[in-house]
Amino acid sequence: MRNDGRAPDELRPVTIERGWLPSAAGSALIATGRTRVLCAASVVEKVPAWLESAGKGWVTAEYGMLPASTGERREKSRSKQDSRSLEIQRLIGRCLRAVTDLDTLGPRTIWIDCDVLEADGGTRTAAVTGAYIAIYDAVQKLIRDGNLKTSPLKESVAAVSVGLVDGELLLDLNYEEDSVAGVDMNIAMAGANSFIEIQGTAEKSPFDAATLDKMLALAKKGIEELFRLQQECLKG
Repeated sequence: MRNDGRAPDELRPVTIERGWLPSAAGSALIATGRTRVLCAASVVEKVPAWLESAGKGWVTAEYGMLPASTGERREKSRSKQDSRSLEIQRLIGRCLRAVTDLDTLGPRTIWIDCDVLEADGGTRTAAVTGAYIAIYDAVQKLIRDGNLKTSPLKESVAAVSVGLVDGELLLDLNYEEDSVAGVDMNIAMAGANSFIEIQGTAEKSPFDAATLDKMLALAKKGIEELFRLQQECLKG
């Protein structure tokens, strides 16, 4: 058993509260264990300058952590974001664009703001999973308002972490596990069989192809469960 009582292939308890921020075009508060991320979608009727003549839209993200989200106060950035936040928001943007038909979206931008309220590992993967609910509702609002005829979303997207801790493969690492993992990996998928992003690092010793295959299979199992939870949330 793990430090929180889970089996090696078990997700932390996941809840997704849809429409958590009524003022946003779409929003979701996702909790995975003690990690909580608020994802909010905003629609802007313009695109970056380099896309103005293309006739297509854009999806992008911003990511940040509240000062008290980790227990020890994180100083707010007064000028520019730190490299970790930039890396994560680019990941979120890539994942959402991978499942969005930008031609169908048209010349507008959907911004997804992901704010970490509490962090206990897996903030980036929770942000990706929650961001899908937020963008889904933003798109539905565009359709209801007559600004879109059909949804540009091709399929759902979700993400999860896997790791090798003391020689054992674990799904959905919390901070305590992540901080000692020999291999740490974040995986995002679109639908049941398509990978968008695989971020994996050996923190101690290299790992072989057989271990990689097992980690991908474990991540796929967890993401399939996240897809189910997303659909339950949207039906509810």
